[in-house]
Amino acid sequence: MTNPLDPIFQKISSGTSEIINHDILKKKIALSQKTHKPLHVKAGFDPTAPDLHLGHVVLLRKLRQFQDLGHTVFFIIGDFTAQIGDPSGRDQMRVRMTPQQVAKNAKTYERQVFKILDRKKTKVVFNSRWLKKLTAQNMLELSAHCTVAQMLARADFKKRFEEQKEISILEFIYPLLQAYDSVFLKSDIELGGSDQKFNLLMGRQLQEALHQEPQAVIMMPLLEGTDGVNKMSKSLGNYIGVDESPKEIFGKVMSISDVLMYRYYELLTDLDVAEARTLHPKIAKLNLAEDIVRQFHSLALARQERDAFEKVFSNKETPEDISTFCIAAGEAKDLVDVLVSQKLADSKNEARRLIKQGAVSFEGEKIGDERWSLKPGILKVGKRRFLKLT
Repeated sequence: MTNPLDPIFQKISSGTSEIINHDILKKKIALSQKTHKPLHVKAGFDPTAPDLHLGHVVLLRKLRQFQDLGHTVFFIIGDFTAQIGDPSGRDQMRVRMTPQQVAKNAKTYERQVFKILDRKKTKVVFNSRWLKKLTAQNMLELSAHCTVAQMLARADFKKRFEEQKEISILEFIYPLLQAYDSVFLKSDIELGGSDQKFNLLMGRQLQEALHQEPQAVIMMPLLEGTDGVNKMSKSLGNYIGVDESPKEIFGKVMSISDVLMYRYYELLTDLDVAEARTLHPKIAKLNLAEDIVRQFHSLALARQERDAFEKVFSNKETPEDISTFCIAAGEAKDLVDVLVSQKLADSKNEARRLIKQGAVSFEGEKIGDERWSLKPGILKVGKRRFLKLT
């Protein structure tokens, strides 16, 4: 006989990379259905950068699924733990953030998160609220539940230890503090990226040690950035921010590879991936970019950007809303300086690299020399950046 909870569990399981463990998760969902008591579903975000990006959205969409099923999401802003720095995946110590930096970034997180989550079913909490109250004795008691051997067994610490790179005691404390979040909130389920496995399991371990029922753990796959290789990260510049303009989001999505496109379909949309594979890749990617812009802005703006993109790139037309730079009579302007000042390149080195790679053109002709003399016309950088010289 078919279990009525199977469709719910199937929905929750879809797109995940690992669940620990399935039986506990099913048991918790079944008990919640029976008692009509919402589960406490938790996920932590350290505000180490001012913006959320699509890599975060993979996790947020899964949290939203739990909300749609009637459960309560605790969105933890790790304002306390961010000042230590999560060692996960790091091959060296991370520079510690100041309380001012953390507070500024946390403010933007609070605003952006409700582009995905249901405000009424979300409890935004800052872990400084309870972690600041821990005494030295409390910390000693917590640390008694974890061994040095356990810490050194995790891949990132093991690698650094073997390479004789520094590992601070502070970094050992981070997983314990994240685990204590689960204890304090009496978490039923914790979500995190697949690179967070050690920290997530530490939450289960600490809950058991302190006589709580251990949480189920759901891990989500890491989303590759626009480079198609590395995990999406603001520091690597391969990110798509949820707070970026419709034009930026649309253009960045269109820049990803056809192979990566289907992964974005699976992790970032409710669109039919199988159907997308039957379409021409260009049409499939346009549909993807339109849907992602719609999620963070509106359908009208998404369609407007699609029309503008097709006009420029399919019909080889110049966009109407491009910036203008005025060349003063008798004044010699350096091309590299103009590219940087007009934000067509992030630095002089990048501007020179773009010119050398043939990515800068004037009226359809590539510019191969950074000493090129500016003259009236349309300057194009890469596939989607334009500047009108007058």
